[in-house]
Amino acid sequence: MKNLLEVEPRVKPPLDPVYRPAFLAHRQFAEAVKKSGKRVLLKLALEGSGGHVTVYSTQTFPEGHSEAETAYRHAERIVKFLLWQRGGAKLYVLGPISIIGRLKKDYAPGGARAFDADFMAKVYEKPSFEVVAVSEKDFPKANEASAPIGRHLDGCRIGFDAGGSDRKVAAVIDGKEVFSCEVVWEPKINTDPQYHFDGIDDSIRRAAEHLPRIDTIGVSSAGIFIDNKTRVASLFRKIPTDLFEKRIKNLYPDIAKKWGNVPIEVSNDGDVTALAGAMSLNDQPVLGIAMGTSQATGYVDDKGHITGWLNELAFAPVDYADAAPVDVEWSGDKGTGVQYFSQEAVIRLAPKVGIELDPKLSPGDKLKKVQELYKSGDKRPIPIFESIGVYLGYALAQYAEFYNLKHVLILGRVTSGEGGNIILQKAKEVLQLEAPEVVKKVQIHLPDEASRRVGQAIAAASLPVIKKS
Repeated sequence: MKNLLEVEPRVKPPLDPVYRPAFLAHRQFAEAVKKSGKRVLLKLALEGSGGHVTVYSTQTFPEGHSEAETAYRHAERIVKFLLWQRGGAKLYVLGPISIIGRLKKDYAPGGARAFDADFMAKVYEKPSFEVVAVSEKDFPKANEASAPIGRHLDGCRIGFDAGGSDRKVAAVIDGKEVFSCEVVWEPKINTDPQYHFDGIDDSIRRAAEHLPRIDTIGVSSAGIFIDNKTRVASLFRKIPTDLFEKRIKNLYPDIAKKWGNVPIEVSNDGDVTALAGAMSLNDQPVLGIAMGTSQATGYVDDKGHITGWLNELAFAPVDYADAAPVDVEWSGDKGTGVQYFSQEAVIRLAPKVGIELDPKLSPGDKLKKVQELYKSGDKRPIPIFESIGVYLGYALAQYAEFYNLKHVLILGRVTSGEGGNIILQKAKEVLQLEAPEVVKKVQIHLPDEASRRVGQAIAAASLPVIKKS
């Protein structure tokens, strides 16, 4: 029987014949549900902190339908996407009872989605993640709010961008960059919190040497931060739990304290990517995607505000193929963004064109090696970048289902050099063929080389407000 959720794309990634994009699955599933004449409502609400509730509705097959298994798979993937896009520690579900029952089982301790449930409970400081069946009468109402972010350019500012393979810093005076640099480091494999403190401190020192004083420090970093404190961050995955609580949770406030207790503002690197785009374009909404050590995503809405959503699309599913690659290092799930929009994608695809990378190299150096081969005239990397471009095209069509989009900004080390242009061209080819409605309303931007590499640090500098005495 035909699998409604595994649709062969018309534009195929040269190195990934089994790839089955989520966007095409959603479209085919919706058409099948409509054609059946038996569609029912599936309504989802995610509750985060401070009464924040976000709601999403779709259609599915009714209880007992012959496609019940497909209906569950579709619902589970949508829930997974929404969790990492919007966040929440409590999921309300209105729909077929079998779907609700299986969601409860999968998001329970030891279930298939236990990683996601545990992560969300930790982020929102709840004892556990809950899945609750609810009637239409009792279904919670959406309660979403957005807040301004950055764009403060006065004074002497330092912007710091904590990447997984390098750290970038910029010194800015009244909106003008006077210094920037990047330094290779390896935060993901270091277990000593002092390594992290010293690395960040070194970058701040380098920028401080080019400023008459430090008025503020803005930080862009992968992870989830509340009140400038680290809640969850993959950069610190090797830090033991006790040391995380003692040293990493307050890492950035401690850095600010060392530098004269200056105002500091820490924001997710994806949101800073989107902010950088909104500032350079002087327009919004903007979805920012940074392809580096992982996939960092952020969103600035049509007001120029951030939404309070997680936007951690590295963990959101984009490929519904049963043989999709697994995120072994972190979530344990298959077909999620990190395997398609980060240096992991380049490393995964390189052997398929005969590029053998020294296992002793760091992931960042492996990416650099592939880019250097292409720059030197080796044509083997071309299908690697073309494959990533195909992934991006279908993913952007998928993202447009969940975001109000006008601009998409592509940044990050993976987009450096000519490879970035190949990625962009291939993504546009996919959208023209498969989702022309997206092409009509969304512009995709690949900034110049300097902005691609240090743009986030400069935007990060604009985060804090200088309080007037």
